[in-house]
Amino acid sequence: MNPVPSHSLLVIDDEPDLRTLYELTLLREGYELDSAGSVEEALARLAERGYSAVITDMRLPDGSGLDVLAWLERHGRPEKALVITAFGSAENAVEALKAGAYDYLTKPVDLRQFRSVVASALGRVGASAQSAAVPAAAPASARSPGPRSPRAGEAVSSHPALHRLAGDSAAMCQVRALIEKVARSMAPVLLQGESGTGKELVARAIHDASPRSARAFIAVNCGAIPEQLLEAEFFGFRKGAFTGAHEDREGFFQAAHEGTLFLDEIGDLPLAMQSKLLRAIQERSVRPVGAVAEAPVNVRIVSATHKDLSAEVAAGRFRQDLFYRLNVIQIRVPPLRERIEDLEAISERVLDRIARDAGVSPAPRLSAVALAQLSRYAFPGNVRELENLLHRALALSGGEVIDVADLGLPEAVLDESQFGSLDMPDRVSLPLVAQPASEADDPLPQDLAAYLDEVERSILLRSLVRHGFNRTAAGASLGLSLRQMRYRMARLGVTEPSGSAGEGG
Repeated sequence: MNPVPSHSLLVIDDEPDLRTLYELTLLREGYELDSAGSVEEALARLAERGYSAVITDMRLPDGSGLDVLAWLERHGRPEKALVITAFGSAENAVEALKAGAYDYLTKPVDLRQFRSVVASALGRVGASAQSAAVPAAAPASARSPGPRSPRAGEAVSSHPALHRLAGDSAAMCQVRALIEKVARSMAPVLLQGESGTGKELVARAIHDASPRSARAFIAVNCGAIPEQLLEAEFFGFRKGAFTGAHEDREGFFQAAHEGTLFLDEIGDLPLAMQSKLLRAIQERSVRPVGAVAEAPVNVRIVSATHKDLSAEVAAGRFRQDLFYRLNVIQIRVPPLRERIEDLEAISERVLDRIARDAGVSPAPRLSAVALAQLSRYAFPGNVRELENLLHRALALSGGEVIDVADLGLPEAVLDESQFGSLDMPDRVSLPLVAQPASEADDPLPQDLAAYLDEVERSILLRSLVRHGFNRTAAGASLGLSLRQMRYRMARLGVTEPSGSAGEGG
């Protein structure tokens, strides 16, 4: 029994046999259908009524599918568009995606894939349990039934997922507008930005604002996986495929089925794996290590890199065809120094989170002087560096206000020659500790933060042991309040033995 029609579709193709095949396939899925054999006929039908989606061949007798896409965009129409292209014409497919198509299919059309892509476009991801195709090469800045995509200068309808991106600078407003525009599509998105700018947060916002939000978001750091394990991690493996493969296991693609696969630091993938990834994207299917048959998968690809992939392509370190597939929609995530006006909002958000994680209430706030001082810093480590700095500042502050002294900024940060004159009544100077001459040649720690954490952990333990694990007394001996002591112990993983004195007595 077919489902009750809930979506109306317009099918555009000048070949009657193909048009009939598409119509019969979709009618069996329960859709309401109209058809057209040319651009002129299609536009006449669109002028008469609205549709949930438009399925159009690229080549038409009086124009192309791009003409239909342009008309939809020009009139602010909400229909999602699916484009059918000739086999091997990747350039046409990407052109269609950049023009606003939701996804594309290549001839000869696989009907199972056809049904899956239509269902996905209409928000029925997973509706056909067996018919999952992967949005491989690239879909694009789409439309969905509802408000049309925002254009330059227009206010962006604020999806709740975008509220996690703190700041109202022009740069961040542009990022939000792009997220809002591409989220509804299946288009591969390439996030370009320096390390620590929050590319994964942007990727999660794209996923959460998309029709796939109820499905999995799988984040993969491509540079953190040993080369010999890449294929098994990405595509899964079958029991007995290699030594240690004691059972079947799914890979990242299968885990992200009907959801989003986020490939962080995609520029770090070795060339051999780039070739296999490209094939999976093109074929919309993967073959687990040790398996004979390929399995269809339906994932949206979002990738990120801090590298200039165009330069990597020119140097022969990144495949041009893979770059072509991934770089359909590019979003540049700005460094913190380019949106320093967002510093206060970001700091408040970070302090709220780390205070909540540490059980500290209320969360402290930056003083005006501390905020002004931070705003003059270049933050080479971007938001990640700010977060680490605030972590330490919250531990050092004795009250509900974090001042300059709590930030622990070195003299170089406060140097006027780097940031210009400080327009503040009180200039705070943090002297650097002089090193004895006898220690000048001692090796320096390779990870200063980890080294200082270990020193702090050791001091806390010594004080706790001396005071019988009475946290109030141990903290007082170090000039710390009980709140500060609890926070530091939680952050550094310092625990007390059972039966100890605890906070008092």
